[in-house]
Amino acid sequence: MPKEAKPKRKAAEKSEAKTAKGTKSKAKGGPKRALSAYMFFSQDWRERIKAENPDAGFGEVGKLLGAKWKELDEEEKKANTFPYINMAAEDKARAEKEKASLASGKPASEESGAEDKDDD
Repeated sequence: MPKEAKPKRKAAEKSEAKTAKGTKSKAKGGPKRALSAYMFFSQDWRERIKAENPDAGFGEVGKLLGAKWKELDEEEKKANTFPYINMAAEDKARAEKEKASLASGKPASEESGAEDKDDD
């Protein structure tokens, strides 16, 4: 007596449905997404937090960084001595410029080169 075919799992059905729909995938070599002010803060403070808490694991360091970020007032975050919001704004402009250049079909280096020639 032959064995009956087992029904497919739900997870397999979902993955097949996604491929059938033609989901969007990130273009290789496309621009990276802009970082937030918190991410710039985290990059800057991670080593300090690790030095203060050498036995802390990855998750615990993340929790300490989040707590430190929450301690800061909105006024402190927007102060000129606190560069992370400005860094995030600059990175957002960079990402938008790269995204626009990708949509137009020209690499960002070609567009910036054309702008430099006009300035001379």
